[in-house]
Amino acid sequence: MPCHLVTGGSGFIGSCYVLAARRRGVRVVNLDKLTYAGNPANLAALHGDPDYVFVRGDIGNAELVDWLLQNYQPDAIVNFAAESHVDRSIVDPESFVRTNVLGTATLLRVAARWWSSLPAELAQAFRFLHVSTDEVYGSLQPGDPAFTEATSYSPNSPYSASKAASDHLVRAFYETYGLPVLLTNCSNNYGPRQFPEKLIPLMICNALDRKPLPVYGTGANIRDWLHVEDHCAAIARVLEAGRVGRCYNIGGRAEKSNLEVVQAVCGILDRLAPSASGPYADLVSFVSDRPGHDFRYAIDSSRIEAELGWKPAHNFESGLQETVRWYLDNTGWTENVRSGAYREWIAVNYAQRGPGGGN
Repeated sequence: MPCHLVTGGSGFIGSCYVLAARRRGVRVVNLDKLTYAGNPANLAALHGDPDYVFVRGDIGNAELVDWLLQNYQPDAIVNFAAESHVDRSIVDPESFVRTNVLGTATLLRVAARWWSSLPAELAQAFRFLHVSTDEVYGSLQPGDPAFTEATSYSPNSPYSASKAASDHLVRAFYETYGLPVLLTNCSNNYGPRQFPEKLIPLMICNALDRKPLPVYGTGANIRDWLHVEDHCAAIARVLEAGRVGRCYNIGGRAEKSNLEVVQAVCGILDRLAPSASGPYADLVSFVSDRPGHDFRYAIDSSRIEAELGWKPAHNFESGLQETVRWYLDNTGWTENVRSGAYREWIAVNYAQRGPGGGN
């Protein structure tokens, strides 16, 4: 049975990958520090599964990582572990450097040393896949061509800078040590079990609570939206057949402005959970923009589509409706993750901004 060491496997994207891997018959060892966004409930369906192993720990703990590699002998490491929220990176950039840069460096160093000790057949089959973001490429303007794998890095936030640094380290370990790495850079993910500080679940939760729906600036910033299940299917395909040392961009071909997304969420809620207090869109509140807010991201997925035959299976409209319905059907999950720390963060982040421009 194949075995994957998945780091950050209790988070939003990582847990989706773990569940899909187990459905494919892959044994999973999940190493997760369980910071605020890591949630064991995301993997409750695997309770009692002998081929799912959870280990609470940090990718920066070299001794622990080495023990896991020696003990479980994985065929692949899939690195989801990261601090990933731009606003949090603006408040505390050092924590992003510790996890995304130094943690990845430790994981790579230990993995490379262990890999070099493997018999030739096992070493040849092993892969280290690093999951990254389109934000490393910087910002696009309307009409600019979408990001390709050849686009120069130009990160604009502490978060994207830390991910860019980790990407460079992954490439360096391939060029310097021959570690068989793969990189993926994805667009904005959405879907079930996303921590409610991100745009779509935040809008759903606030709308249901009849709280303001905070939208930065005028809501004109554009993102390319990718369903988390499509993202995880792409990662599995890259692991299966991707060219070692190569980067693959993964996008949903669904560019939407933030305001369009918020309005779409409100429209779905109006249909599925109408409120006697009026349309949910009435709750939209424009707040001052965050510093260094990239205007537009767009992914050109031509390489993964042409080389590996992957394409997104979800369209945004139906995928968003399924996502909203999941949150409506799983209010217990939402309440469990909306801890005091989460509520305090949301209050501080948005209250200090005050009203912004509208349209």
